Amino acid sequence: MKKILGIETSCDETAAAVYEEGKGLISSLVSSQVEIHSQFGGVVPELASRRHMEMIHPIIEEALSRAGMDLSAIEGVAVTVGPGLIGSLLVGLSVAKSLAYVQKIPFVGVNHLEGHILAALLEDSSPTYPFTALVASGGHTHLFHVQAEGEYRLLGRTRDDAVGEAFDKVARLLGLGYPGGPVIETVARSGNPQYVRFPRGMTGNGSFDFSFSGLKTAVHYHIEKGKAEGANPLQDKQMQADIAASFQQAAIEMCARTALRAAKAMKSPRLVLAGGVACNNALRSLMFGLAQEEGMELYVPRPALCTDNAGMIAYAGWRRLNRGERSSFSLNASARLPLT
Repeated sequence: MKKILGIETSCDETAAAVYEEGKGLISSLVSSQVEIHSQFGGVVPELASRRHMEMIHPIIEEALSRAGMDLSAIEGVAVTVGPGLIGSLLVGLSVAKSLAYVQKIPFVGVNHLEGHILAALLEDSSPTYPFTALVASGGHTHLFHVQAEGEYRLLGRTRDDAVGEAFDKVARLLGLGYPGGPVIETVARSGNPQYVRFPRGMTGNGSFDFSFSGLKTAVHYHIEKGKAEGANPLQDKQMQADIAASFQQAAIEMCARTALRAAKAMKSPRLVLAGGVACNNALRSLMFGLAQEEGMELYVPRPALCTDNAGMIAYAGWRRLNRGERSSFSLNASARLPLT
């Protein structure tokens, strides 16, 4: 099976892509909903679902057009089946089933987290098995040991907020807008990351789990304390930048150091960083430095493959379909689908 159509609608990105064996990713399109959700400071599930229904067919048609083919050339369909927003997932899954039925081709459901992990294998320089993977995004902060193809062992996960969610919430506290990740990274460049020593949750107890709610709360209390003392960071750009930089430093240290500890515990010589937060250059730089100190190889996909996209789903689906896996038309979406 050589030509696979990928569909991704797990959250607020409507995406379609075509992967062809021997050629790689030959088209990949994403329709963003940032403008829709920015006025609310976060994703509104009902609005996300409606926008997916509006955009899914045009995006698929354009992905096929840019690949220079039509549906008759597609040999299989891969679609995100979870985890994610249930309404959004159902849009993509329904369309994938319809296309597979009409074209009489197989389809396969793909775990969104697996897609993020395997995105690293789409690059020219890609990891070999085994490796340890950190998936850090707006909805997920998970650590996996990947022993071989399709063999995933969960090592740790967030117990509350995902790291990207924490970025969004702190950006809102600082009056910086949405999405929080890019704007905090930009503002933090002119700030002092040592301005405030914010707490690093769960980093000293031997666990590979994460917790970001305490960090977010500490930022909230620091801002409120400043207001009470007449130093409002929302009205002081330098103070705003210093708090953003201090928060970012705490968050990326929690991610990077926990991932390195997990990789060392698994005796893994390779580490993968994936997910939307992997676009953060401060996190990339810190992890590259720590990995180099430990003699590990770090693999990070290009930014377009870190944020939600259908290319990673098409590729993961291609691998599954070529292993003989097929999904039934009774397959349902799962908002909390585990990767096992």
